[in-house]
Amino acid sequence: MSCAGDADCERIEQLVGFLFQPGDSQGGPSGRGGRQGGGGGSELTVPDWVDAVTELFPRQAKEVLERELVHRRGIGELLEKPELLEKIEPNKELVKTLLTHKDLLNPKTRVLARKIIDQVVQELKDKLRIQVEKAITGAIRRDKHSPRRVFRNLDLKTTIRRNLRHYDRDLDKLLVDRLYFYAAERKKRPWHIIVAVDQSGSMLDSAIFSAVMASIFAELSAVRTSLVLFDTQVVDLSDKVGEPVDVLLSIQLGGGTDITQAMQYSQTLVRIPARTILVLITDFFEGRDERDLVRQTRTMAESGIRLVGLGALGYDARPQYNKTTAGKLRKVGMDILVCTPEKLAECMAQIIRG
Repeated sequence: MSCAGDADCERIEQLVGFLFQPGDSQGGPSGRGGRQGGGGGSELTVPDWVDAVTELFPRQAKEVLERELVHRRGIGELLEKPELLEKIEPNKELVKTLLTHKDLLNPKTRVLARKIIDQVVQELKDKLRIQVEKAITGAIRRDKHSPRRVFRNLDLKTTIRRNLRHYDRDLDKLLVDRLYFYAAERKKRPWHIIVAVDQSGSMLDSAIFSAVMASIFAELSAVRTSLVLFDTQVVDLSDKVGEPVDVLLSIQLGGGTDITQAMQYSQTLVRIPARTILVLITDFFEGRDERDLVRQTRTMAESGIRLVGLGALGYDARPQYNKTTAGKLRKVGMDILVCTPEKLAECMAQIIRG
C-alpha cells in the first residue's frame, strides 16, 4: 500500500518511521542513513514529532506512540526541556526513563519529573488500593477471633453486640448464644510486612509496583510495614514508606547485589517471627556465595517468618531471574512467585488466614 499523494498518510508514515530510525543517544535528529518517511521532507526532531502526534492521533493512540518513543529512542531533549516533557502523556515507561536518568535532570525538569512520577504512582495506587485492602483486611478480620475459650481473652463488646437479638425483656437479661474470644497474641500484635527491593536495573518495573504496594500496606491499621532497598548495601526507607515517590527517587540503579545481607538486615527488624511476612523482590542473582543465602533463608524460615520471593511484580514484567537459586530457596522455605500485585495480596491474605 502506498501513501503517495495522501498528505496525512505520508505524515503518519513519517511519524511511525521516526520511532524506528537509529537516532542519537540524546534524542536529536537521526543520522542520514536512517529510514525516511513519506515524501522525504525535512528530518523530524523530538519536539516536532510530539507536536505532530498530538495533532494527528487520538489520545489512546498518542499514549502508545509516546511509550514507544521513550522506549526506542534517546530522550536527552525530554530531560533538558520541561516544556517538551510537559507534552508527553504520563505513563510507566516515562517514569522508568526519568528514574533511570534522574541525575541528568536540570532543576526545572526535575520538578516536573516529580509531578509526572507522582501522577503515575497515584493512578497505580488508586487502581490497586481497593483490591489489596479488601484481601488483607478481610484476612485479618478472620484472623482476629479464636475458638479457644479462655476467659481473659473474651471479646466482650463483640459478644454483647452479636447477642443483642437474644435479649429477654421479661427476664431483663441478655441470653448469650455464643461467646467471642480474641486470640490473645493476635489481639495485641499486628502483622508485620517487610518489603525488601533489589535496586538492580532489571528490577525497576517491579520496584515501582513494590513502592506502591508498600504504601498501601502502610495505610492499614492492623499492619506494620517496613521497606528496604538493597544492592551491595541496605537502605532502610521505612520512614518514607507512605511516600512512594520519595522512595522511587531514592533508588540507585546498578552495582552489585548482596541478597544475603538484605535478608540479614530484614531479620533484625523482626519482633514476632510468626506474625512477620518478608516479601523479597529480586532477580535472585546473588553477588556472594550462594550457600550463604540458602543458609540465611533456612534460618529465617525455621524461625517462623513467612518468606515470599518475587522474581517479578507487575502486569507486563518479563521475569529474567535465576531460577536455579530461586529453586534452592524454595526447598528451604521460601515461596517463589512471579505475579501481579493483586495475586501478591491474595497470597499474603492466605498466609494471614493460616
